[in-house]
Amino acid sequence: MKTRLIPLLFSLAALPAAAQIGVPDVGGTAASVLDRATGALDRLAPLDEVTAPVRSVADMARDRVDRLRGFLRTHRDSVEPDERGAPARRGVVLMLGGDAAALEKARTLGFGVQGVEAFGNLGLSATELTAPPGMSLPAALATLRKALPDREFTADQLHFPGGAAGAAAAAPQGKVGRGTIRSPVGMIDGGVGQAVAVRAARGFATGAPGASDHGTAVASLLRHAGVQAIVAADVYGRDPAGGGALAIVRALDWMQGQRVPVVSISLTGPDNPLLARAVAACAARGMAIVAAVGNDGPAAPPAYPASYPSVLAVTGVDGRNRALIEAGRPAHLDYAAPGADMKAMDARGRWRAVRGTSFAAPLAAARAAAMKDAGHGGAGLRAALDREARDLGPKGADATYGRGLLCGDCRPR
Repeated sequence: MKTRLIPLLFSLAALPAAAQIGVPDVGGTAASVLDRATGALDRLAPLDEVTAPVRSVADMARDRVDRLRGFLRTHRDSVEPDERGAPARRGVVLMLGGDAAALEKARTLGFGVQGVEAFGNLGLSATELTAPPGMSLPAALATLRKALPDREFTADQLHFPGGAAGAAAAAPQGKVGRGTIRSPVGMIDGGVGQAVAVRAARGFATGAPGASDHGTAVASLLRHAGVQAIVAADVYGRDPAGGGALAIVRALDWMQGQRVPVVSISLTGPDNPLLARAVAACAARGMAIVAAVGNDGPAAPPAYPASYPSVLAVTGVDGRNRALIEAGRPAHLDYAAPGADMKAMDARGRWRAVRGTSFAAPLAAARAAAMKDAGHGGAGLRAALDREARDLGPKGADATYGRGLLCGDCRPR
């Protein structure tokens, strides 16, 4: 029997703890806990079938829930569950929009008001509120929704990177991707190490931007696939509650201002109304967002932002073009790309074996940028990608591979 190798998570080296593990230790039956957990985070250590026997989805979920419970106990000062059991910034409520009357009402209820934040490049705004001392996040949301029923409130749920790294590996051999890609590609992730040059970098969390293994891996794959200009947003930094929806929206607003045509997001979390509006605003302005479907397994609820209608949702395949067993099932699936039996750089510039849908998204994003180079935008972008995609599985689009494999020859080996 093959022995099991416990993967070294990229996030353990450089991303904050909340980016590593994070769902609440909520009450209820074991099944209900697992159901809520799978919708809130990426799988922490997807099984590599080369070094480990395949186990059931339930076994994977139970292993991860055990670790997640430990995380919440350790970081309960900065993270707590929202009303759906998803991990979120402790005591923080976001109100979409904001006016003087609504802010005054919130103050009379004991909430702190941080002020209205405008996302000028997206035509959106939001107000960050802090719950009164001793009030739980679910209670805070219920209180505000009852007092201000004409306003929309949400927690600032966390989003998590998905993927694992194994042993060190030699630098990949062979040519890079399919040639030089001129269109800039943005990435929202952890920070990028010095081994991969970026055109611009900005932080949206405490201590950001700073080098991270996961972010560097994503950037190295973009570079290997031919992308010359990378615009990097670090939404984690050193913040234990990094990766929140608000930080991602801030990053998208910045990238829209930078006129970035394609953005790769290898993070997953629950549906968030502010993030949903930001993604829709980006799409309306011509930005293509490519996102990983996550590693929660096929039985997990849809993960976001991949599941938003305008986002290009990407799953991963191994070296034999088999779908990764841990890949999630989004509300819709567009494409597959290599996500295993490949290499990527860590923050120190060392190549390591990697696995996960996190690493498929940047390769698909590179192909989207190549289509932008060729003048394909809007509906024409998807049509051009469809023509390039290699059909896998049953003929035509399917729930396992989407409309086909992109960048199959981009895999760094």
